[in-house]
Amino acid sequence: MITVAGGLYVERCIEPRWDDAYGSGGRAAAALSGAVPGIKLHTYRNTSLEDAEASLKSAYGIFVDGPMADREISFDYFHSLATPIITPRPDAIARHPHFEVSDDIVLRFGMLEGDAKVSAKVAVYDPQSAFDPRPFAENGSRADKLAVILNRQEARQFSGEDDPREGVAALLERNEADVVVLKMGGHGAFVATRDGQWQVPAYRSETVFKIGSGDVFSAAFTQFWALEQRSPAEAADLASRATCHYVNTHGLPIPSADALMTLAAEPVIPGTGKIYIAAPFFNLAERWVVEEVRNQLLAMNVPVFSPLHDVGEGPGEVVAPLDLQGLDECQAVLAILNGADAGTIFEIGYAVARGIPVVGLAQNMRPEDVKMPAGSGCRIVGDLVSAIYHAVWALR
Repeated sequence: MITVAGGLYVERCIEPRWDDAYGSGGRAAAALSGAVPGIKLHTYRNTSLEDAEASLKSAYGIFVDGPMADREISFDYFHSLATPIITPRPDAIARHPHFEVSDDIVLRFGMLEGDAKVSAKVAVYDPQSAFDPRPFAENGSRADKLAVILNRQEARQFSGEDDPREGVAALLERNEADVVVLKMGGHGAFVATRDGQWQVPAYRSETVFKIGSGDVFSAAFTQFWALEQRSPAEAADLASRATCHYVNTHGLPIPSADALMTLAAEPVIPGTGKIYIAAPFFNLAERWVVEEVRNQLLAMNVPVFSPLHDVGEGPGEVVAPLDLQGLDECQAVLAILNGADAGTIFEIGYAVARGIPVVGLAQNMRPEDVKMPAGSGCRIVGDLVSAIYHAVWALR
């Protein structure tokens, strides 16, 4: 009844520790396995991943099939929001002939080794390509009903429109999809058909594990729209809730719609303002953390004040007033508490006194070391990516 066409890849992450083989295809098949027994995964296979195939079958009842490829592909992340190192490099991966997939419902992902030609009554297509996303029908794929799930960059590349919402409209006007779902990060998802448009929120989670979150969203949308025949807006909302559950727990398969609706899930209300990075920067490791946090926030289009970048080093009587002036202009603080730097602690106290929300990253620290920040209303988080997201969510 349902076939997933997508990659089966090795994934490794340093923080949090993760070492497994899923990829978009493997994860989506696992996510859907609770709704339909005997999910089929069609992928490019490799002898080095035989144990991974056996694990998917044992844990989720997934039947894996497809042509053999010559090399294993791996994704290595420093943290779950980082750009992965892909091995082999994408430009060195040999392209194999496409394979054909036919079923009532097909969820198709873009793949590095080749492509899937789909014939389905209902199809969901997620190109998942930062390099060169291709239209669904370009390789001869066909479906009676088609939903396309895109991020903002893919929408621009598909349509040629700078405004991604105009890109969505262009896809519908060209009859390239019956439903288009535009994923917009913390702003949730924009759902469009020829009959209407809907905005679906993202939902907050206590922790945020980003690897595979897009796979789960697409799988959940397939379950609730294609299989259960819910409206596109309802399916996208349930997919957003399922993604929230996954990034918080890593748990698969997807819970039922009833279970998702009973879970505590607070919609993200996108805020505005600037985030102050309170952190030591006295050695290379500390500077790397500041640089990484700043880059990730800027990539989310969140303005940042970083004392390292915006003021720099110097005597206290010079830098302290400038840092505090910058803090006064910010609406949230992301504090790196590791090491209990005196300057960072001072900035936290200043922010609390001014009523500015503070999110603190604290790793390998005793509860006694964070007693004052935690006791004064600061949110204490144990991993970098979750700290970044909670700081963004603190903006109003």
